[in-house]
Amino acid sequence: MDRQRSLLALTLTAHADDIGDDGRRADDAFLLLRDAVRQDDAAKADFYANRLASYSIPSYVDYYRLKPRLKDAGNAEIRDFLKRYEGQAIVDRLRNDWLLELGRKRDWATFDEQLPLFVLNDDVQVKCYALQSRALKGHKVASDAREVLTAPNGYGEPCAGLIATLYAAGQFNTDDLYVQLRLSGEYNATGQARRIVALLNGNEKRAVQAVDLPAIALTKGVGSGRTEHEIFIVALGRMAKTSVKLATIALHRAAPKLSALEQQEAWAAIALQSSYTLAPETGDYWHKSQGAALSIDQQQWKTRIALRNGDWKTVRQTIRAMPASLRSEPVWVYWLARAQMAENGSSQPSGEAAQLLRGIAELPSFYGQLAGEELGKLVTIPLPGLPISQAEVAPFASNPNFQRALKFFSMRLRFEGTREWNWGLRGLSEREHLAAAEFARQNNILDRMVNTSDRTRLQVDYTQRFPAPHNDIMHPTTQTLGLDKAWVYGLIRQESRFIMDAQSHVGASGLMQVMPSTGRWVAKKIGLTDFAQEMLSDVRTNILLGANYMNMVLGNMDGSQVLATAAYNAGPGRLRSWRSTLSKPMEGAVFIESIPFFETRVYVKNVMSNTAYYAALFEGRPQSLKLRLGNVAPKGYSEQEQQESSFGAR
Repeated sequence: MDRQRSLLALTLTAHADDIGDDGRRADDAFLLLRDAVRQDDAAKADFYANRLASYSIPSYVDYYRLKPRLKDAGNAEIRDFLKRYEGQAIVDRLRNDWLLELGRKRDWATFDEQLPLFVLNDDVQVKCYALQSRALKGHKVASDAREVLTAPNGYGEPCAGLIATLYAAGQFNTDDLYVQLRLSGEYNATGQARRIVALLNGNEKRAVQAVDLPAIALTKGVGSGRTEHEIFIVALGRMAKTSVKLATIALHRAAPKLSALEQQEAWAAIALQSSYTLAPETGDYWHKSQGAALSIDQQQWKTRIALRNGDWKTVRQTIRAMPASLRSEPVWVYWLARAQMAENGSSQPSGEAAQLLRGIAELPSFYGQLAGEELGKLVTIPLPGLPISQAEVAPFASNPNFQRALKFFSMRLRFEGTREWNWGLRGLSEREHLAAAEFARQNNILDRMVNTSDRTRLQVDYTQRFPAPHNDIMHPTTQTLGLDKAWVYGLIRQESRFIMDAQSHVGASGLMQVMPSTGRWVAKKIGLTDFAQEMLSDVRTNILLGANYMNMVLGNMDGSQVLATAAYNAGPGRLRSWRSTLSKPMEGAVFIESIPFFETRVYVKNVMSNTAYYAALFEGRPQSLKLRLGNVAPKGYSEQEQQESSFGAR
């Protein structure tokens, strides 16, 4: 750690000496230029850009000068930028912007010319324009479009236009539009619901009410014809978000006017919202939806509720009904294998179950670890290869991508720095990835070290992937509290990736992302009388408060790291609510997979996976993630009752 601090100090000193007062003024002007572009103020952007004629990163100055004027800029000016800075990450960023503008202008010839040059190709709206361009040329793109059109809150005009184009061309039928209408309800996408109903020549006002004012929409009844019925189903789903009880009452009243399929769709809409509450009757709602075409979220939540209910037959059937791309995700590969084992009455995987598990067991992740354990392999640390030499690290210091990344990181522009860093990793060998990770370590950019090292598969270095900085503070703190140090590091790796000045959008600070209110509360509890909010940026204080808070939450959650981890992210109140839905102990992995909040669900998986690796590193022996997860029990359940419970045990 001392070596890392020394290297950082040298880097920052060299940077300060290099830029001087003029350099700092230039950096300030650059930040103002960036803010002007974010405000879409072309005049102000041009003003600040003119002050940066000799700036160290001219490509970004020119990008920010051009971006606010992109709608009016000529193609020649844009092509000049692309040629001048060819090969840089910012060129791909501008090409992304330009493709959206070309699609808006319906300049399909230029769009088609530029699309193959878009390296990342990660923009859903660009994908929609690309499919629209192909459709207008007579290509059959309906199946590709269905794979892209799954989240209406990110559609914008490009994806809305694609739907209209496909419907006009006969590639989408009314069933496709009704699927999109129901998705609009799931995602609270009022504008998209209105556009879909307009294509169906329906009542747009009722569509808007169904999403925004479902109680009013339901009082107007079912209406006549399928479009009116589908709008009513959307309103039922939206109502269920507020009150499942009121939605079910409305459905029972309307049922005689709905077809059998429409009733199934309505129950699916209600069941999805009920799933988020983990209510015991949710399984019955999903049973009533049998026969309905389910959305991606509905398929996954039907499976999760079946897992909670120990209904392995439904788990197997629902996963097999998922699209191939979803079914192949490690989470569903693992649970399909488990369902096969349960239905065979076997605690040992064989046949298809073993084959499924072997397919994901080498993945260094939550479900990879669990799959390995099912096959008899505990969590271990792979042996490292030859150490990275300084000669292998040296080229990165002169690489323009990494130079720009370091410059941005020094200005706390992490988004831009990360983009430049990741762009520089393209095409590197695994050995070079490890060298880049070591370069990040030497410059104390530990989040890039972790992320870069995580990308390798054959040549690995788990000391890069799972660093343990500040151990001089962490060890005595956790030892005094009797707290599992591996768990604390596992949480920090997920919370901040070891970015010391990390700030969340809600105000959480530092390595352990402690909220100011939490910091004050914990400080009072432990007798830290001189606490001030600014102290959260101090590593020692942040670890002290964060570790004490983890210990307090752990005690309130009866020593369950699973529950305490979830409470650290979502808040103890929500955890008490989710835990109250349990009637008996539940397998830890099942509880985690059915956490209603996506962010918290992913968070807990990652923290627990991290913890197993850290424990293996610290203890030098294999670890059982399943044992660490254990069973999650209702509040007040005795240890003996947990042991006697057979739920999830094999």
